[in-house]
Amino acid sequence: MFFELKNIIVHYDRVMAVRGVSMRCEKGDIVTLIGSNGAGKTTTLRAISGLKEITSGEIWIEGHQISGYPPQKIDALGISQVPEGRRIFPYMTVGENLFMGAFIHKNKKEVLRVLETVFDIFPILHERYKQLGESLSGGEQQMLAISRALMNQPRLLLLDEPSLGLAPMMTRRISKAILEINAESGVTMILVEQNARMALKLAKRGYVLETGNVALADYSENLINNERVVQLYLGG
Repeated sequence: MFFELKNIIVHYDRVMAVRGVSMRCEKGDIVTLIGSNGAGKTTTLRAISGLKEITSGEIWIEGHQISGYPPQKIDALGISQVPEGRRIFPYMTVGENLFMGAFIHKNKKEVLRVLETVFDIFPILHERYKQLGESLSGGEQQMLAISRALMNQPRLLLLDEPSLGLAPMMTRRISKAILEINAESGVTMILVEQNARMALKLAKRGYVLETGNVALADYSENLINNERVVQLYLGG
């Protein structure tokens, strides 16, 4: 098993936000977490990346337990997160943002190779290379946030609401890019997305979170046809 959560519990003060979530990913899979606001999706991603301490449970990647590791050590292991709301550096250029994503890598030749790969996926970032991050459109900022994470050459990419606030055409562009990145680099992905239909179409497996618990777990094709999922999350 490439990646696994084992019964993790996360608190915010005295409030239990994640209540024993378990999930797993095979190498190269796209797995999605869907659910309503407050279900614990973002908290789960933050726990994986070390931004939120778990109360109990275990986090494993390729046979190594990483529970309790600080964010910088998790990042160095090749686990990168694209945060909700993009959170690029607005007063840095596109180029500076991208190189921030590769700051732990010392092989300049390899970093430049990854940069060219990013430009192949999102050519607009090459055109905008010297522009400040704040000057980009929302969709371009999302491309930049994803690309900044890719500059770390991740083994596991955590995507938190990549379609948030984007127009339908840009949402389709981001969806296509996610599939392209997964197919060409083989990077494993965990996708959190309010657009449940889009998420299930992209992912191989899905987990439905409800009030911090895994309510359903199945192959995405089955969840798309699940009556409960259709009624609650797909607008059926």
